[in-house]
Amino acid sequence: MASGSGDEEGNTEGVSWRLIGPASELSKKRCRLMYSCLGYDSDVCLFYVKGEFFAMDARCSHSGGPLCEGDIEEADGVLKVFCPWHDYDFDLRTGRSGTSLQQQVYEVKLEDSNVYVKHASRLSLQPFPADQKS
Repeated sequence: MASGSGDEEGNTEGVSWRLIGPASELSKKRCRLMYSCLGYDSDVCLFYVKGEFFAMDARCSHSGGPLCEGDIEEADGVLKVFCPWHDYDFDLRTGRSGTSLQQQVYEVKLEDSNVYVKHASRLSLQPFPADQKS
């Protein structure tokens, strides 16, 4: 996994490594929604599958379906999430779909037993209060 700035607080200027939390806690669920301070369209799903973390945009690029609620399956060695609304599939590593759709993916790293995601905004496991989004 790549190294980065280690920016834990982070601002919304530029892409930085965002501290999400301890791997021991985050690995207990298959998918977690990470809220972006930029709002709904910038939220990210953090997946934990087969001992690995993956991150991608939380809303399906087809119609905005909630990918954190989708099924995760492995086919021919490729881990995919399926949108619960229209069953579009996305490769967890690349974001590619079996169609022409593409989902944005983000780098994830483990450092000192913590999970970091490289993203343009602050991310949180809790929604941001309305007055803290900008």
